[in-house]
Amino acid sequence: MKSALILGGTQFVGKRLVQLLINEGVEVTIATRGLASDTFGNQVSRLIINRENAESLEKAFKDKKWDVVFDQTCYSSQEALDTLNALNGKVQKYIFTSSQAVYDFGTNHSEESYNPFDYQPVLKSRRDYIGYVGYQEAKRAAEAILFQNADFPVVAVRFPIIIGKDDYTNRLQFHVEQVKEGRQMFIEHPNFRYSFIDSGEAATFLLSMAKSNYQGPINPGSEEDISLSELIGLIEKLIEAEVKLSEDGNPSPYNLPGSWSVNTSLVQSLGFRFTSLDSLLKSLIQYYS
Repeated sequence: MKSALILGGTQFVGKRLVQLLINEGVEVTIATRGLASDTFGNQVSRLIINRENAESLEKAFKDKKWDVVFDQTCYSSQEALDTLNALNGKVQKYIFTSSQAVYDFGTNHSEESYNPFDYQPVLKSRRDYIGYVGYQEAKRAAEAILFQNADFPVVAVRFPIIIGKDDYTNRLQFHVEQVKEGRQMFIEHPNFRYSFIDSGEAATFLLSMAKSNYQGPINPGSEEDISLSELIGLIEKLIEAEVKLSEDGNPSPYNLPGSWSVNTSLVQSLGFRFTSLDSLLKSLIQYYS
């Protein structure tokens, strides 16, 4: 891999990925709306695109080629199709940042739990997908468009919840602060279970997929999952404070409509290892507290 196009790349995992590619000596181009600044200086090339405007993609990618594209910012079936059309003949592999949200609510989902070749996507814009159910449909449909129409290998990396010291969503930090400061918190379904992955390991895994011959969907992340009640118990133990649960409290940002956790047997069989969830959470809880 000598060249890479990053759709996104200015925050969180995308930002980490760009730096990894630069460190590897890869010629990097980032394509964004141009609204967020970055710290890469002359180490990268930049393109301005609007994922909701197919013409902007055609114009930006005209007469250019890359070995790999990393798609960090696709949130609709229409965007997936427009991007495929604009990159036809211009890339050799497509790494799509998908989500465990493609699965029905539940636990221990293997890659076979959702087959993008069996899904009939409806073309919609990102504004047509509302809430968590909308997000679920958007990622399912985008995967289906890519796998059913691409003329090059596609990898759909179905990330679980991404956490790390650079997590701009502050969702895990919210829970630590609520317990530490004695604020009331509302957890609607304390027994729902979720999977997680470290942000640094997420970026490293994307790079690994670009270097590998693997194609298809894949579940990376810590092997274990955890319930919200277990998470709160761990926070209480580490910071020596008790949670105050109340229906009138601040709602947990992990109040999702159901459990979402994945089986990582496939990725482990390929030789990948991730930090245990217990170690990852303890490290971040201590950092936030």
